[in-house]
Amino acid sequence: MVIKDLLMEGIKVLELNPSINSQLEVRLILSKIMEVDKSYLYAYTDRSVDVNIANEFIEMVNRRSKGYPLQYLLGVQEFMGMEFLIKEGVLIPRGDTEVLVQYLIDYINKRFVSKEFSILDIGVGSGAISLAIANYCPNGNVFGVDINKEAIDLALENMKRFGLNNVTYYYGDLFSPFIKGKDKFDIIVSNPPYIPTSDRESLQVEVKDFEPETALFGGEDGLDFYRMISKKALDYLKNDSLLAYEVGFNQGKDVKDIMEKCGYESIEVIKDLEERDRVVVGTLKRRE
Repeated sequence: MVIKDLLMEGIKVLELNPSINSQLEVRLILSKIMEVDKSYLYAYTDRSVDVNIANEFIEMVNRRSKGYPLQYLLGVQEFMGMEFLIKEGVLIPRGDTEVLVQYLIDYINKRFVSKEFSILDIGVGSGAISLAIANYCPNGNVFGVDINKEAIDLALENMKRFGLNNVTYYYGDLFSPFIKGKDKFDIIVSNPPYIPTSDRESLQVEVKDFEPETALFGGEDGLDFYRMISKKALDYLKNDSLLAYEVGFNQGKDVKDIMEKCGYESIEVIKDLEERDRVVVGTLKRRE
């Protein structure tokens, strides 16, 4: 079978799922298997494809048609101009989170210039937030923690992939690897699980059936981790430090209220390009 015929077979399968961009995704999948650029598929449409490659392509297309995430099939996802390795069992980085990371990069560049700073990322996943910060703000000491051992292993793999040496990862639950009152940070950031458990059935198949539940759901109202982190972070933040969150599209006010009750000041709700709540930040000023 030649490339163009194989692609057409794949398009027929994927078109059965209206949420999939079949024209684009068949080319991404085949170029991944053949280890070529997408442009190769356009240039050599009549080139024959090895039967093993054809079989693997059809198998992957069938999995995709059932909702299996494209990122897991391809094994990579672009984030902040960096190509992260991705695998099943670890949350897929999303463009929404770039709003948070860009805010932090701008904050660090203004506040620390060329001075050293420390930042803790709670719930590192693939390392998207922590490694992007480490890459674009090399004057920082970046730390990350995750309760998912698979996530830590993948983040370490990505750290090596990008050649970064200013990042340290810990396996543990929230602040458990750190010493209360001793280990302190200039910034604590988290993109915690924030989907209400009651919203489970309304999620896309790609999310609810394939991504790790521990990285998705934040209790009945989705706010459990904001409550826990905001309170516990008081023991791990320096004076005049920053706590920053990604939040769900309608959670800005609730998270702001949680932070206010814990004593954070200058709290700001930042919206994304579609004017939805996306980031909440606040400072901690100690009056000792």
